[in-house]
Parts: sequence; structure tokens; C-alpha cells
Amino acid sequence: MTFLSTPVKSAINKLSTQLETPFFVYDLDALNTHLARLVAQTDVKLWYAVKANPLSTVIQCLDKAGFNFDVASKGELEQVLAQGINSERVLNTGPAKSPAQIKHFIERGVRTFVAESLNQVRWLNEQAVDQQCQLQVLLRVQLRWPEGEKNPLGGDSLTPFGLGCDEWLALNTHQYPALNFDGLHIFQWGNMLSSDKLAELWSQMITPLQQLASKLGVNLNVLDLGGGLGIPYTQNDDTLSWDALITALANIKRHAGVNELWMELGRYAVGECGHYANPVVERKLNYGQQQVILSGGINHLLRPAVTNQDFPAQLLRNSTAENQAMSLYGPLCTALDCLGEHQLPNDLNEHDWLVFSQCGAYGFTESMPYFLCHELAAEYVIHNGELNCVRQAADASDYLR
Repeated sequence: MTFLSTPVKSAINKLSTQLETPFFVYDLDALNTHLARLVAQTDVKLWYAVKANPLSTVIQCLDKAGFNFDVASKGELEQVLAQGINSERVLNTGPAKSPAQIKHFIERGVRTFVAESLNQVRWLNEQAVDQQCQLQVLLRVQLRWPEGEKNPLGGDSLTPFGLGCDEWLALNTHQYPALNFDGLHIFQWGNMLSSDKLAELWSQMITPLQQLASKLGVNLNVLDLGGGLGIPYTQNDDTLSWDALITALANIKRHAGVNELWMELGRYAVGECGHYANPVVERKLNYGQQQVILSGGINHLLRPAVTNQDFPAQLLRNSTAENQAMSLYGPLCTALDCLGEHQLPNDLNEHDWLVFSQCGAYGFTESMPYFLCHELAAEYVIHNGELNCVRQAADASDYLR
């Protein structure tokens, strides 16, 4: 497995001779090839989780491929609509749907929502009545396994996403005439790399969800399994089989007896198309540890500090030198600004660039770009073999007031 294709490496080589600060490159040609394979099936309705990467050109690729769009904020909604996408293809998810946000979404034409609480159900109905429309609503369910058993759906932690089955039983669906309760939504894990494990988890969910729908008098027309499909971040990681997943999902759909099965793909849809090029500032030996200080860090790639899982990194230039362990650090004045330990050629020096791959999802927009007032990273795309700038690097003077 190689994370850096020839077209991407060529583009980054070219840009590294022109630029002095970090930048992202998204290979839209590779993305389009990947998306075409994902939509070549009829078992699952696919939504793109915009949180993964809201870049306009990326959204346009998903649009052309036929994806619908899962948005969780007013900003994401407006970004999607700005690409000419019809609001009928938008699903509103997220735990913080205030009455004001719901009102805005309905005014903008959105009619499909995931309700995460009894309050959200009430607010959705109130706003729908005020605007004289009907809404399609899925209830988000958070399952927990019996005490003492390891919850296979994301550990034992309680999260703010949705409600448990017992809490949803307080809902009287007949009190909300403007809402069509059309199914259930469940999603409690992330970056899964085993097709068999995913199939096992999905199978375990069918019975409790069917029971809940029956008790609530909800027609289980739609089952939304969220996302959670993973991509490899090391050469040794497993890789999901899309064909095996579709076979498993077709079985889930049949056993659950639903008319529509939905999935909201983020990382799995766009993660592998993105790369982050980062110039080396300095290399030093400290207490026997090889340390590399880079121009960019968690101000552009926060994920390693949040998940303790690094993006794969490699030296941009070719080298025949032996690899050795090096710890990579960004420019911020915090020990959190670490991009992990990597095996890199031992002739690495301050004239080099490193390239981090698998950054198409949860990259720049998940970062903390304003801390210490460093430059914002530029973003480029490769489309139809051509390299184009989407956004130039910006100095702090461009955003400080």
C-alpha cells in the first residue's frame, strides 16, 4: 500500500519549490474514482457527512457522484446550498439543534431531520406548524449493553448523541402532527476497519431497534446506520472491503424489514484523497530522542492530539538512507503539538518537506488554526490532471481584528 500517488507527489514537489508554509493537496481525480465505486449499488442510500471536509470542490464531487448531504450546523448547510444543491437532499443531524437553528433549516427548505431528544421533537413540531410543513424525522437511539459487558458500540461512555430506548418510550408520537416519524438512527463508533465486526455490530442492533419502533408505534421505514467506516493510517492496518460491506448491509436491510437503509459516510468517502505538506524547521537530538520541529502542527492537523492516532508521514524527496524513529512536533507552545513518532530516513534535514497522507477527512477544518497566530494553510486540488489553488495561505493579519 502506498499513500502517495505519482500525480500527488509531483504536484507537492512543484509547490514545495514555490511555497514556504504548509499546504493541503486534495486529489479529486482519485476521489471521483473512489466515489463512483461507492454509488454503484442500490442497497444503501448514501449521505456525505460534511463535517469530514466541507471544501467546496470536495462537496461538488460528492454532488456529481449522487450523494446526499448530512449537515450539522448552519454553516455546513449554507456551504452545501452554495454549491447549488437542493435542500431536499439535506439531512440535519447533530446534538445541538436549537429552535432558532431548526427554524433556519426549515426556512431554507430542509425537511429531513434526526431528532436527538424529546425537546428537539417538540421544537421540530412547533417550527413545522409555524411554517405549515411536514417533516420527516428519525429518532437517534443510543444503545448500552448490560452492566459488566463491554459495549461493542463505542465503549461504555455515555454520549450526548440521541437517547436510550427507555428515555424514548416517554415520547407520544401522536402529539406531533407535523412530524412523520419514519425510522431510527444509530451510530456509536468510528474508524472501524473490520467488515466482519461491522456486520456483527449491525446485526446486534436490529432486535432492540425493532422492539423500540414497535413500542413507539413508529413505522420502521428507514434505518440510518450513520458512518464509522474506517481507512488505514498505517501500512499494517486492515482495509475494509466495500463489496463485503454491501453484502452485509443488504442482509441487514432484509432482516430489519426496512424499505430504506441509510449511511452517512465521511472519512470513508473522502479521507484518502487528502495530503498535507509540511516543511522541516529543525532537527535536534534531545535526551537521546531525535526530534523534528515542523512549520505546521495541530494548528493544521489536530486529530493526532485528539485521538492519539497519527496521520502517516513520509519524506517528500527520495532517500536511500536508513530509517530511524523521529518524533515530530509543530510550532505551537504546547506539548500537545505532536504529530507522532515516525520512521524516517536518517538524513532528514532542515531543507526537507514531510508529507502527511489520509488527510482528506478531519484535517484542516478540525484543527486549531488561530492559536499563536501562524499562517493558515493553503489548499490545492488536482482535478482532471490540473493543479489549482482553492485558497491561498493567509497571514494572521488577514484574520486578526
